[in-house]
Amino acid sequence: MEERILKIIEEINPDVLKYEGNTMMEDGTVDSFEVIDIVAALEEEFGIEIDASLVVAENFANKEAIIKMMAGLIK
Repeated sequence: MEERILKIIEEINPDVLKYEGNTMMEDGTVDSFEVIDIVAALEEEFGIEIDASLVVAENFANKEAIIKMMAGLIK
C-alpha cells in the first residue's frame, strides 16, 4: 500500500517525497489543487471515497501523514 501511495504522490509532486517538515501546505510544497489531485488519484487507485472532512492540513502535513490517513481508511 505504501509504495502505491508514494508513487501517486511522486507523479503529482515529487517534492513531497523529499519534504521533511510537518506543514507542507503552509510551506508551499503543495497547493490546494495538488492536494485535490492526490485525493482523487488515491480514491481511484484504492477504490475508496475520502470524505471531505479528512482533506485537512493535518492529514496532508507530509507523506507520512498521508500514509497514516490511508492506513486508517484501508482496513
